[in-house]
Amino acid sequence: MRRVNRAVAVWLAAACCGAAADAPDIQKLKSVEQSAGFKPTGNFTHADPRITAYYRCYYTGKLELPESYNDLKLRQGTKDGCNLNEKKYDVFFYPIEAVASGHTPVTRALAQATEGRLAMVVPHEDFHAQIEGLPGRIAEAAATLVGFLTGAAAMGEAPLDADLFLRKAEMVNRTFDHLSAVYRSAHRGGLSERSARDEQRQLLGAFEQECTAIPQKPRSFNKCLSAANNAGLAFDHTYTKFYPLLYSIYVGCGKDLRCTTQKILAAPRKRPEREVVAYLEQERAATGATR
Repeated sequence: MRRVNRAVAVWLAAACCGAAADAPDIQKLKSVEQSAGFKPTGNFTHADPRITAYYRCYYTGKLELPESYNDLKLRQGTKDGCNLNEKKYDVFFYPIEAVASGHTPVTRALAQATEGRLAMVVPHEDFHAQIEGLPGRIAEAAATLVGFLTGAAAMGEAPLDADLFLRKAEMVNRTFDHLSAVYRSAHRGGLSERSARDEQRQLLGAFEQECTAIPQKPRSFNKCLSAANNAGLAFDHTYTKFYPLLYSIYVGCGKDLRCTTQKILAAPRKRPEREVVAYLEQERAATGATR
């Protein structure tokens, strides 16, 4: 197992890094990963105080709703945000704490993150290294689920965020499907642009009401949209599209982390999304799980 550099632990505990003193031990997270069947990675074994975060600006047209963040337009941002015309585009500004690379450092944003957020991000990024070759939306859903489960195991807690994210996923997927239908109608001429934008405001407003009404507060993610517009919805849809299916694999495993991880790792690589979905659906059917 790759050891965490002592300097990382020292820096995480330093007073300069705010919430870092309350952060879980990264080495403990790595130990839980190993017990779940992860291969070691070089992620988070060193800190880089020069990097606060990775600033990204995702954007899209006012009547465009891409299937995932891979289809959004992307521009580099700064700590001050995005230099984009928000009258022309729907924009989501994302200061990212970590980007999977196999040698991702602990950034200042990650060191200052809440305990729950850090405990999810580390295994999320480490699991990406395990599932290279899976289609993007399946990989993001899988890394998200395994991130929740691994972080909770490391903290000795029930994986409440895994359950709460299922609720968000169902909301995002439903809203995405409805709004996609609205835009298709507008593009065919069956609906005016103004009417389509009115429908968007109503749908996203209803989403905001529904998500804020959820009484529990997740520890590691925003229970509402990343941004209440097309860019935020498309971005979140990348993670939520196949989350219910992956969650059903987890249920079929008796909510066991290692079983869930191993079934995901056994999925076919470098194959079309539909083939990987078919494999996961077969695994779900074999266990009798319905969700």
